[in-house]
Amino acid sequence: QVQLVESGGGLVQAGGSLRLSCAASGRTFSRYTMGWFRQAPGQERDFVAAISRGGSSLYYANSVQGRFTISRDNAKNTVYLQVNSLKPEDTAGYYCAATASIISGRDYGNSDAYNYWGQGTQVTVSS
Repeated sequence: QVQLVESGGGLVQAGGSLRLSCAASGRTFSRYTMGWFRQAPGQERDFVAAISRGGSSLYYANSVQGRFTISRDNAKNTVYLQVNSLKPEDTAGYYCAATASIISGRDYGNSDAYNYWGQGTQVTVSS
């Protein structure tokens, strides 16, 4: 099992930036594909970004492509989400997710493919 703890959220003006972090417990972090999802009040949880076990493959939702960057440091058991050029519509709770299963293609963006979830960190963007 793995436990995930997100941090780095906050209140920021439109156009600003944040760096979200997700720290994972355990010694097998490199075996997990990691993803970020977000959920605004009253809306479904949406895919944001994902990164393969070794970090060589990156996946992004169209809405964040070019503004957000996912990365990981397997030595620190941490995955990051750099969020730039923030817009009010980016306001949401941001959740880190992990899966040890082998997934590919569009499954990277499928929340059902992930087994472990953090509690989330809130990002609020003011206009």
